Amino acid sequence: MENIIRTEELTKCYGEKAAVSKLNLEIHKGEIFGLLGPNGAGKTTTTLMLLGLTEPTSGKAWIDGRDCTREPIEVKRIVGYLPDNVGFYSDMTGKENLRYTGRLNGLSESVIEERAESLLEKVGMTYAADQKAGTYSRGMRQRLGIADVLMKDPKVVIMDEPTLGIDPEGMHQLMQLIRRLAEEDGRTILISSHQLYQIQQICDRVGLFVEGQLIACGRIEELAAEMRQEGHYAFETAALPDDNGFPELLKDLGNVDEVEREGEIYVVRARSDIKRELLRRSLDAGYTLTHLRQRGNDLDEIYRRYFEKAGVENENDDQEKQRRFTAFRNRQ
Repeated sequence: MENIIRTEELTKCYGEKAAVSKLNLEIHKGEIFGLLGPNGAGKTTTTLMLLGLTEPTSGKAWIDGRDCTREPIEVKRIVGYLPDNVGFYSDMTGKENLRYTGRLNGLSESVIEERAESLLEKVGMTYAADQKAGTYSRGMRQRLGIADVLMKDPKVVIMDEPTLGIDPEGMHQLMQLIRRLAEEDGRTILISSHQLYQIQQICDRVGLFVEGQLIACGRIEELAAEMRQEGHYAFETAALPDDNGFPELLKDLGNVDEVEREGEIYVVRARSDIKRELLRRSLDAGYTLTHLRQRGNDLDEIYRRYFEKAGVENENDDQEKQRRFTAFRNRQ
């Protein structure tokens, strides 16, 4: 597949701290790529270097063959950027804001009018085109933001936390819209986010970031398969009666590393496929399994495993990394 974004040993240091360390990344033309990780992982710094807004300490980045550091103006012509808190002139209508953006990009008035109308329809905002932007909800601003980004018809769209603070229905609509931008328009979408579940639904591939390093990259099913090959399995289960004996049975299955209670189910993490043994022992002990499902293609489980894999340098580092990961998961 043809690459449209590429980085080579891309590094950004602030003093002795490496915000991004030797990043080698390739993003294919027309795909939706999720750059995922907790706050402070290096996602925003990577985005700024791609946009030519901050200079790398070392390494290089290209978008559609243009050097992001040496040709930032050329890069900006083909890249649209949607920040996590998109801003508009609140006393202007949605359509007036789009017109203003069109003029800033040197478009003719006829092109501006035609494009503004079609984009408002594409993002489902025709009904609010003549409302003041200051009256918009966050979800409406995000959709107008996408229309605003598309006014210059970019090849690449970079979005920073696009689903943050949006209600479930608005999030569903936004996810569908982003998917259409790639499938129907052939645009490349790079999404930087910590919201794993939402991004999992639409990304073709993901890159997992921990403390400035890309620790894994690929399709979700590929990352899950790799984890299983390395002996990492996770299961959800529940049983009747739901008494204290059932979690003890789970811990005694063999090759079990951890048993956690999550609401009405137990999550079992093991070094082998224990489903058959679980069924046999549950039956022998008088338990009826009401739920049994193997995890693996859940992005939060994949991230958890890679996070743990990356955090083995020393015990203090492990504790700090685990603290950050716990906070990261709790925000989902």
